[in-house]
Amino acid sequence: MSDNIITPPQTARRDGWLRALQVYLEPATWRMLFLGFSAGLPLLLVLGTLSFRLREAGIDRTTIGYLSWVGLAYGFKWAWAPLVDRLPLPGLTRLLGRRRSWLLLSQLAIAAGLAGMAFVDPRQQLQALVGCALVVAFASATQDIALDAFRIESADTERQAALAAAYQTGYRLAMIWAGAGVLWLAAQAESAGAGGYQPQAWRLAYLVMAGSMAVGLLTVLLSPEPLRRPQPSARGLAEWLREAVVEPFADFVRRYRWQAGLVLALIAVYRISDVVMGIMANPFYVDMGYTKEEVAAVTKVYGVAMTLLGSFIGGVMALRLGVMRVLMLGAVLSAFTNLLFAWLGARGHDVQALVLVISADNLASGIASAAFIAYLSGLTNVSYSATQYALFSSIMLLLPKWLAGFSGQFVDAFGYSAFFTGTAALGVPVLLLVALAARVQPAANRSG
Repeated sequence: MSDNIITPPQTARRDGWLRALQVYLEPATWRMLFLGFSAGLPLLLVLGTLSFRLREAGIDRTTIGYLSWVGLAYGFKWAWAPLVDRLPLPGLTRLLGRRRSWLLLSQLAIAAGLAGMAFVDPRQQLQALVGCALVVAFASATQDIALDAFRIESADTERQAALAAAYQTGYRLAMIWAGAGVLWLAAQAESAGAGGYQPQAWRLAYLVMAGSMAVGLLTVLLSPEPLRRPQPSARGLAEWLREAVVEPFADFVRRYRWQAGLVLALIAVYRISDVVMGIMANPFYVDMGYTKEEVAAVTKVYGVAMTLLGSFIGGVMALRLGVMRVLMLGAVLSAFTNLLFAWLGARGHDVQALVLVISADNLASGIASAAFIAYLSGLTNVSYSATQYALFSSIMLLLPKWLAGFSGQFVDAFGYSAFFTGTAALGVPVLLLVALAARVQPAANRSG
């Protein structure tokens, strides 16, 4: 009689889910939580929250839309990614390592740029404010390059979805602080009865944001440098350029051949609905009469909590069901939920309706983001992780952010309802591209 114990199928499935969830307790996952906070903090302060601040200061929507092109710095980060990937920083690289030295430098620059934005009044010094925002955006994009490489090199492929979910959690927590926190700080610092735009209130709020970059700085100083993989030795400038700049892109084309174009097309448009819509979200709230406190509580706190839930759901589903299935689900949900904003615009100032719309939209965004980051991570070759991931994430943002620059002009001409409906329609071609990309495999994985 055999002593072997047969595990019931239900128990095996339950144990499989428990093992999948335990990845969130690993040290690398916790590090990505705090570094995700550092990555998420600057974005709203030069885009979303800044658009609220500018609209409150009386800046017209068309100008706000054009100023969103500051975010194109994220779309061109591939241009200097090879330097971040390979170039050592004098003194810092020897002390901290290749990834941590670039992370520390970029985080210090972000803090300095945010402090500069704190002391500028957009009503009199709009160009100076844009200049400081450009510093923050450029430094933030540089941080993203180094951080993406740090994440990819910190764990194997199977754990990338969990690291992406932890990264998104920290990112969204930072968005609560840079969204709800900055609005709450500005509201509390306003002089009672003064009304209108009060620059001293925003000054305090942005100075606190600059100080909040200490979370990332401390995490970098306390984290181990990922294991450095051997790099080909370059002889002369031409050889260095070939290894650092040309080879990462050539490697991707060699692995995916003619299907590389299909993969890049999907990357270019996957988040187009959310990115284009997001630029006008805060001006929309101002024009609908929502207060700072209402926007902070519903869209920045509760909404981000829903995004966190979506991120964890997306991360676990990607581990159990596969990335491409979750990628398709995220694409469907992201396009559909933009239609809810058109419905909200017809209702005017309605906090309960706002809660409903934000619940659906942010849950969908979290699921889509976790799956998409895992998808991009799986496309990279660890030998060129920083440069290749920067290429993918740049392509992801370039077209949507360029198109978003015209969003204010579109709203001024046709209204919010037509704008939100149009952004939903932008997501329809994404569904076909996801279905086609699901069949793509790198050359090394093909049989025969």
